[in-house]
Amino acid sequence: MIARHGLRPGVLLRPEPWALVAIVALDQLTKWLVYHRVALYETVPVIPGLLNITHVRNTGAAFGMFNATDFAYKPVVVAFMATLALLALLWYARQVAHESWATRYAFVLIIAGAIGNLIDRATVGYVLDFMDVVFGTWHFWAFNVADAAITVGAVLFFADALFMHRHVSEAA
Repeated sequence: MIARHGLRPGVLLRPEPWALVAIVALDQLTKWLVYHRVALYETVPVIPGLLNITHVRNTGAAFGMFNATDFAYKPVVVAFMATLALLALLWYARQVAHESWATRYAFVLIIAGAIGNLIDRATVGYVLDFMDVVFGTWHFWAFNVADAAITVGAVLFFADALFMHRHVSEAA
């Protein structure tokens, strides 16, 4: 029955699906905690001069693109674009070499992050960001667990692609 629906036997026994679920759960839990304990635009220092928790909302796309732009059905359009990107990632992830643990986990991180942020866009129309890295007066874009997972996954994927020379499986 599982094989009929596109899952190979034993896929649920592998650690990757569980890692994906854990990352999405951690992302949603941290966003829930910030939403309920930190007022919008409030800053709570964690490591003074380096890391703050700052409750902000991103109604745009990655890195705040389109955040300051308002147009009709913006949340729907941004969520639709995110869904298309997620579907493309899922399709490509099925094409990569299965023997490369780095590529598998890179896609677990990227897809989990995309799902975490898509949940926000689809349910509330924005992504809650809260990690605020600062160096003096310089602030990096606020981000969340999903964004961190996507970034680490992308770095892992490119490092694997550059240094391990395993890209697409022979069966693809």
